[in-house]
Amino acid sequence: MKQGIEFTGIIQQNGDMNAAFVEFPFSAEELFGKKGQVKIKATFDGKVEYRGSLAKMKSDCHILGLTQEIRKQLGKTFGDEVVVSLIEDKEERTVEIADDIAVVFKENSVAKSQFDKMSYTHRKEYIRWIEEAKKPETRENRKIKMIEMILEGKKGT
Repeated sequence: MKQGIEFTGIIQQNGDMNAAFVEFPFSAEELFGKKGQVKIKATFDGKVEYRGSLAKMKSDCHILGLTQEIRKQLGKTFGDEVVVSLIEDKEERTVEIADDIAVVFKENSVAKSQFDKMSYTHRKEYIRWIEEAKKPETRENRKIKMIEMILEGKKGT
């Protein structure tokens, strides 16, 4: 990581949910010139990479979420210490769309245009949901369901 910011944080539980975060111990406004969300690329414990955001929730400082998947890869949980290296992510965030999903969008231009207006995270969640299907018929059903949900104005799965 070039010019990364590195710090050690304690993995904290978000309320009683199975959601975790670490506090960002610096001023995002001073470092990045931003008060709100800051898109970042992070590496946890020097081995697990993540693209996400520093977010300002109802907290004094910005926080960085740790997904269940990241915690599993690290073998860590709430209360554990983690080393975080991060840089601001200025790359365009694009979601790779498999050919079979692109076909469904070609047939539903209204849904495609609504999908394109969604945030990167919402688009990524929809595509991930379809790609996680284990059986071909589940994948087909999810593609249909995704189009219905987008047309209903739902932002994610």
